[in-house]
Amino acid sequence: MARAGASTSTERASSRYGALAVALRWFGGEGQPSGICEVPLETFGSAADWLEDKGARRIGVVAISKGAEGALLYACRDPRVRAVVAISPSSVAWANVGPGLDGRAYPYRSSWTWRGAPLPFVPYDESWKPEEERPISYRPLYEQSLRAFPEARTTAAIPLEECEADILLVAGGDDAVWPSVAFAEELAARRHGSGAATRVVIEPQAGHRPILPGEPPPEPSTTLARGGSAAADARLGRAAWLDIPACLGLEGASE
Repeated sequence: MARAGASTSTERASSRYGALAVALRWFGGEGQPSGICEVPLETFGSAADWLEDKGARRIGVVAISKGAEGALLYACRDPRVRAVVAISPSSVAWANVGPGLDGRAYPYRSSWTWRGAPLPFVPYDESWKPEEERPISYRPLYEQSLRAFPEARTTAAIPLEECEADILLVAGGDDAVWPSVAFAEELAARRHGSGAATRVVIEPQAGHRPILPGEPPPEPSTTLARGGSAAADARLGRAAWLDIPACLGLEGASE
């Protein structure tokens, strides 16, 4: 099981079920961009290679937010990935968040590359201005950008209908970072009729960061609004946890 930005609960689960796990750093490390800017999707492949070399029979990814965006894009390209748990996912590839290897965050570039080529992306609408209240909700920016760039929305869509992996999508209706419920429903609609397993878990009052069983609530941010509440985020985490082990194919998951 490859993990990208998910919680320590998944690490404990891997131990409980006898699974092998690796926590993957895919930006901000040595030789990597400091921001999420033109990150090679092959970075996810390095974890898959390592797991395969260790004898893993089923490779899955647990990831949240931008990590889920990258994980879904990668799973569409590597048939070795048999399961993805995408928490607060996007249904499209977005422009960069932060600087690339050249130290520049602007002009906008894709968050991701594949085989050296940048993936199509939705840019940000520069006419958007945040509210003066802090922390800032960026959900209106993402919603406005989707309306402003409909052609980019189409070309940057994550082609989940081409992915054969089992997919679990987890989202909160009060997500203040981006509209993850709408994204999850859009992703599930693309899979309709494909025959591949897709499960969507939604809690209307939860925010961007579910609290999985055994986790403490995350520290509140003074800059980024996540939405939700500790109680609602924990409800979403518990609901998701009912499906996470089974999606990943962990032995004894039905117990």
